[in-house]
Amino acid sequence: MMYQAYQAFADLKMPLLMLAEMGAGMLNAPTNGASADPLMRNMAAASEIIMRSGLTHKRPPFALNSVLVGNREVEIIERVVCKTPFCTLLHFEKQIETPQPPVLVVSPMSGHFATLLRDTVRTMLPDHDVYITDWHNVRDVPLSKGAFGIDEFVDHLIEFMTVIGPGCHVVAICQPSVPTLVAAAVMAEDGHPAQPRSMTLMAGPIDTRINPTKVNSFATEHPLDWFRTSLISHVPWRYGGAFRSVYPGFVQLIAFMSMNIDRHVKAFQDLYGQLSRGEFDKAEPARKFYDEYFAVMDLSADFFIETIRSVFQEHDLPRGEMRWHGRRVDPGKIKRTFLLTVEGERDDICSIGQTLAAQDLCTGIKPYMKKHYMQFGVGHYGVFSGRRWAAQTYPVVREMIHISQ
Repeated sequence: MMYQAYQAFADLKMPLLMLAEMGAGMLNAPTNGASADPLMRNMAAASEIIMRSGLTHKRPPFALNSVLVGNREVEIIERVVCKTPFCTLLHFEKQIETPQPPVLVVSPMSGHFATLLRDTVRTMLPDHDVYITDWHNVRDVPLSKGAFGIDEFVDHLIEFMTVIGPGCHVVAICQPSVPTLVAAAVMAEDGHPAQPRSMTLMAGPIDTRINPTKVNSFATEHPLDWFRTSLISHVPWRYGGAFRSVYPGFVQLIAFMSMNIDRHVKAFQDLYGQLSRGEFDKAEPARKFYDEYFAVMDLSADFFIETIRSVFQEHDLPRGEMRWHGRRVDPGKIKRTFLLTVEGERDDICSIGQTLAAQDLCTGIKPYMKKHYMQFGVGHYGVFSGRRWAAQTYPVVREMIHISQ
């Protein structure tokens, strides 16, 4: 009944959100002179804060329309290259003369849409031919399309790399580091012609026994049945995925926010203050962040439960017990793929050492083909977005891709 209760509350709240949006729009209109009145500015700020408290369940646009390649502004066209019921392989196509290294960015299936990696993609576009896994909200996927677990995640990555073709590079952000490593191992063992030329794993939970975080401890302190009974719900009948078992995105958002609730409260207080003072330029970064952060998607219950069990509780991959469709996975079979692992100094979701563990698992990769990079001064999201990502981390990623060409 959890999902049904949430939906009922969201439906009841919708008129208030719409009223707040109308109020904010009218009070902020440049023609009515309200911006000069402190009382009106406070009312507009309060309306906007109320408006932004609502969640959305549809993917925001990437809005990446052009990019500077060399000294020329180049148009970006989003192309659907491959589509399944659960995911779209999206290509950010550029009309340029010189071919660039094809890169598959593997976005997390973790309660937010792939647009959370907009900054990652924007930074990579000038130098690379970028594709991304655009996961669908499973509350819109009919039950008739089947289940989706870790095996199916790996299946998608193998299919997408096959579609892109030989010479592809893969960059996995956070949670998909595990299925990405599994896909690379399977493709290497099979001698697949499209096995990735390089593999970058960023802030991924390869071995969560190392320096456990609050997230890791939470996963191990509760039995698997607790997650099934406490966090899994069913999609309401009104959506395409009616009656599908899911880990609702709104539940995961609450869990993430509760880890740093003081920071989020302060962020909204600061946003209110900036809006009430008419400091719209200062408010814009927070507006953009929470527009993205409050766009949530549901996870397949199969994928969520399997991830809790395999990655966080039983540590199948580092123990050599990981299986794909019943077949044992051996990262030591990877020999032709360059490996880069990246971690953030202040990451409180995937701590130092957890991604580095992939270096020891990939025993078949020669030392000169492996590199580890630790980015100082950043938390989890700073590993793949923001100022330090663009200025310090990305050049390391770019170098690994280009030396492996």
